[in-house]
Amino acid sequence: METINLLLGNPVITFPTALARILLSLVACGLIGLEREMRRQTAGWRTHIIIGLGATLLMLLSIWLPQTVVGDKGDPGRIAAQVVSGIGFLGAGAFIKVGNNVKGMTTAATIWFVAGMGLAIGAGMWQIALVVLAVSLVVLSVLEPLEKKWFPTERLKLLQIWYEGSSLDRAAVHTTLRGFRIHVQTVDASLSVQKKQTRLSALVKVPIAVDLDALFTDLRKTGKVAKIRLHENY
Repeated sequence: METINLLLGNPVITFPTALARILLSLVACGLIGLEREMRRQTAGWRTHIIIGLGATLLMLLSIWLPQTVVGDKGDPGRIAAQVVSGIGFLGAGAFIKVGNNVKGMTTAATIWFVAGMGLAIGAGMWQIALVVLAVSLVVLSVLEPLEKKWFPTERLKLLQIWYEGSSLDRAAVHTTLRGFRIHVQTVDASLSVQKKQTRLSALVKVPIAVDLDALFTDLRKTGKVAKIRLHENY
């Protein structure tokens, strides 16, 4: 244990110290990246490893430069600060906007996280880095089923229903949607005199596991329905 602490926590950067921290960063950031890879996210195993290794290397450089080049008078936090601000560009690349929905927020957060963990390992804070690694893996893996159970994922969709004539029953539509735990954000209606149809358009939050067949069956009971469409609002 003393040898490990000497390698990973030594304030003086030597080759063995730098190598030990790089290897630890490889393993730690690789575990986060592996979890993302298994879920087929935009940024996976290799991306997280490279980000973590880069952050660790820059933190080592931040400590090494004042000790070696400027006589211990530099600021080790200057390069680290640039890493924190610069990593936002990579995180932004993990976002995918589909209609009104944004996907990839957790992956963007893990990109930012592995950069921070890499900086901590590079600075010699390897023990707290391992603690945070364990906590993050629990959050990413164990809490996901609980999150889906307690807070079902919802997607913003555009619901459009065409009725023959003016047979629309808005109260029945709202009652049906509430029965499927669909929350209505906005509602618009239009009447086509030539086609003799009324169109109801509603921006709704739909649970990802909703039974669409049952939903459409119940919506057809709200009037003389000619057509139903539920889609992303591009």
